[in-house]
Amino acid sequence: MLELCGVSKWFGRTVAVRDVDLEVTAGSTCVVLGQSGCGKSTVLRLIAGLVRPDSGTVALEGSVLDTGNILAARRRMGYVIQEGGLFPHMTCRRNVSVMADYLRTERSRVAGRIARLSDLVGLSESLLDRFPGELSGGQRQRVSLMRALMLDPDLLLLDEPLGALDPMIRFQLQKDLKSIFSRLGKTVVMVTHDVAEAAWFADTVVMMQAGRVVQVGPIEELIRSPADEFVRQFFDAQRVPLERLSELMR
Repeated sequence: MLELCGVSKWFGRTVAVRDVDLEVTAGSTCVVLGQSGCGKSTVLRLIAGLVRPDSGTVALEGSVLDTGNILAARRRMGYVIQEGGLFPHMTCRRNVSVMADYLRTERSRVAGRIARLSDLVGLSESLLDRFPGELSGGQRQRVSLMRALMLDPDLLLLDEPLGALDPMIRFQLQKDLKSIFSRLGKTVVMVTHDVAEAAWFADTVVMMQAGRVVQVGPIEELIRSPADEFVRQFFDAQRVPLERLSELMR
């Protein structure tokens, strides 16, 4: 479904991502895990074509993404950035439909899609006529997910989508998101620094350090057989009991 091969990216003299190889199979959830500044979000931006690699390739279903096909490829991707990224001057309904409106999608189809997505994410459609600032953080994230799903993408990219929420709201949204991923069968790449969240969502975990991938595999493999001292210390530092992680992985 998705493949990164030898991808590197510099910003000035700073190496953000170096020689990243990554393969994500269709219908799976891949969680990119690591400290702040390790290159996780840059990997998502490279996949989405928001920045171009300085070396290496990003391919979607075997087609290498370049300037000639990236716009078409983006329509097959849904992207939820940190804290949602909703346009504050637009109603939530307009936020959800913005890409469909840009593509001049028939209004009845847009309305039907919005109704289905409202039901899917558990958000009353009446709230969509409010502005983002009039909703709670959890409600805004549900709107952001609706916007990402509006064009029925093949690939969902989520950049710490729950990081700014309080624990109770985050817990409920985690459960709802996992259910949505299962129901839709989408391919998902999610970025987080939270081990428990990775255990809850991931089929495969990609552990990053200083722009490099240091280990890839099921989270239990990273916990029980860390590739190096950094991986061991990362899991130790979060102090999540192994029994709790085992529960989340069920």
